[in-house]
Amino acid sequence: MISKLRYFNSVVETGSISLASQHFDVQPSSVSRQLAALEKELGVRLLNRTTRNLGLTEAGSRFYQYSQRIVAELDEAQRAVNDLQQAPRGCLRLSMTVGFGETVVLPLLPAFSCRYPEIELQLELTERVVDLVQENIDIAIRSGQLPDSSLVAKRLQYNNFILCASPQYLQRRGHPGRLSDLSGHLCIRYGYSGWRDWYSLDPEPKRMQLDSEMTVDTVNGQRQLLLNHGGVALIPHWAVREDLSQGRLVEVLPNHRISPTEAPSSTYALYLKREFVAPKIRVFLDYLSEQLGTPVAR
Repeated sequence: MISKLRYFNSVVETGSISLASQHFDVQPSSVSRQLAALEKELGVRLLNRTTRNLGLTEAGSRFYQYSQRIVAELDEAQRAVNDLQQAPRGCLRLSMTVGFGETVVLPLLPAFSCRYPEIELQLELTERVVDLVQENIDIAIRSGQLPDSSLVAKRLQYNNFILCASPQYLQRRGHPGRLSDLSGHLCIRYGYSGWRDWYSLDPEPKRMQLDSEMTVDTVNGQRQLLLNHGGVALIPHWAVREDLSQGRLVEVLPNHRISPTEAPSSTYALYLKREFVAPKIRVFLDYLSEQLGTPVAR
């Protein structure tokens, strides 16, 4: 339809089918066929044609006002889309888990906004699984497997789960020397169903039995309980890296590999599989890679 409108507008503006055909570099007969098809589709004559003259009918004159506006707005829309493809700008909608978002991603965003001032960030921190298409999300940051083949997953970090506790808690309750010693400790679980259980991975995955436990539904909740001497938690290394370096927390049973899943897990940036990735998405993913470095498994 849009090509018919372009031919029609050109004929009106040049006053000639021949001149319009030269503009589009096609045969005059091609333009005539397009005009005839447009009139048939509309069910009305738009042009009065003679061998010497060509003029608009009343219906054609009215239709031209709309056709001109439609083509102009489409051209403007195409320019706007092309601009978005050429430069990083526009609204970038991000969804991320609360723990990874607050601990790892949010501290990086002010510098990103300074680097790309024409990108507007809209952030959602949530533990729920979002639908990128229905909710118009550009990038979702999540842990686990990739169940949807229409998504691309870029690994940001290995989760590298560790057991840790505060020195004060361990001084009061004692240091576990073996996995079986955990039965005498308050174990702080993460409430998310996929990370609730604890598995010993040496030599093969084996679900651990925990007698005394507390459950909280965010990684940051686990961290706060640890810092306030509330027990032992299985938590991603990225969530407590600074606490470990500052001595606020210490690793427990460092010679054992323990995970809330039967296989090691990672945190990914997920985005829709498309032929062309918008510059705003591409530069954000590149920025995260630059700031976080190459993911390393412990």
